[in-house]
Amino acid sequence: MEKEILCAMALTCIPRLAGHHALEIYKDLGNTALPVFDSDEAELRQLLSPWFSAIIPDVLLAGRQAAIERARKEWEFISKNNIKCLRYGADDYPRRLLSCNDAPLVLYYKGTANLNPTYSLSVVGTRSCTSYGRDFCQLLMHELSLLRPDLLVVSGLAYGIDINSHRQALSSGLTTVAVLAHGLDRIYPSAHRTTAVAMLDNGGLLTEYMSGTRPEKAYFLCRNRIVAGISDGCLVVESAAKGGSLVTARIALDYGRDVLAVPGRIGDRYSEGCNSLISRNTAALVGSGEDIMSAMNWPMASGEKSLRTKPVEPDLFGTLSEEETLLVNLLTGVDGKQINQLVVESNIPVARVSAILFELEMKGVVRLMAGGSYHLVLR
Repeated sequence: MEKEILCAMALTCIPRLAGHHALEIYKDLGNTALPVFDSDEAELRQLLSPWFSAIIPDVLLAGRQAAIERARKEWEFISKNNIKCLRYGADDYPRRLLSCNDAPLVLYYKGTANLNPTYSLSVVGTRSCTSYGRDFCQLLMHELSLLRPDLLVVSGLAYGIDINSHRQALSSGLTTVAVLAHGLDRIYPSAHRTTAVAMLDNGGLLTEYMSGTRPEKAYFLCRNRIVAGISDGCLVVESAAKGGSLVTARIALDYGRDVLAVPGRIGDRYSEGCNSLISRNTAALVGSGEDIMSAMNWPMASGEKSLRTKPVEPDLFGTLSEEETLLVNLLTGVDGKQINQLVVESNIPVARVSAILFELEMKGVVRLMAGGSYHLVLR
């Protein structure tokens, strides 16, 4: 078994051999790479199907020795660091990727999550997310943790929507996995290391790249296909008219996955991409966890019929006083209010309203927006 894995790893290291060619060779040989490294030149040329270019055997023969040495070094690294190498077709390889014609031949994985769960959702979006996107991630993960607590949330650990999705999934008790664009000997961006470490206990880190691989722009584009293919659906929370999350959505469509998008106000820069997906009927419009369940045709977990039919939990924001609850109710379902509006509607003196709003800000319940309006943080 170790030699099977070692040879599969080595096949991905051969210079001038494209990843899709490595996968084709592996499958053509019966989901094994052993003959590439155990056969002599004549045997190898005879083994490879006639539709392979005549140059392919030359590439394999020229690079296989160095490749097997590199694989042995990587084997030492992953063995020392409790990292698994998942090879195409093996039982622990993500089965959803098997239907993707450009699936990685091998994946390196560290974590505790099952990569073949019954329910899996990829969440992507802009790195420059707004409070609207952050609040939606918080609301969504809270609702999904009630509706489908066994859901696996997949994203890319990047700034913006990615990291907010991971963090809110963790805080809601959901399992979450990050697909990385570099080796597992580093975390990029380094500011997200604490979250990445926390994910190892309730999720994991996944990559197709060996240790020593630095994050390059091309690698981020390549990892998008894994984010798209490893899940049943791809949700775009916020996106400008162009961006990597839209690339991921297009790949998901090509793979036959469901694409979903969160709508935003007309004119909002970071909702242009989502609104475009929805207007072209490319993505289903979602605004809640229940919308996700309906669009994906997922059954709700036992005992959860609907969130919308339930009254708001009184402790959803923690313990609130009677006056705090009154202001929260006045801010519910609206796009913010000025303090003078709240004074009139609550019949509470302005000084007292100001003090209550300050307390609610400290609790993370409301946020003061540009223009002096108070906005309820979505939960």
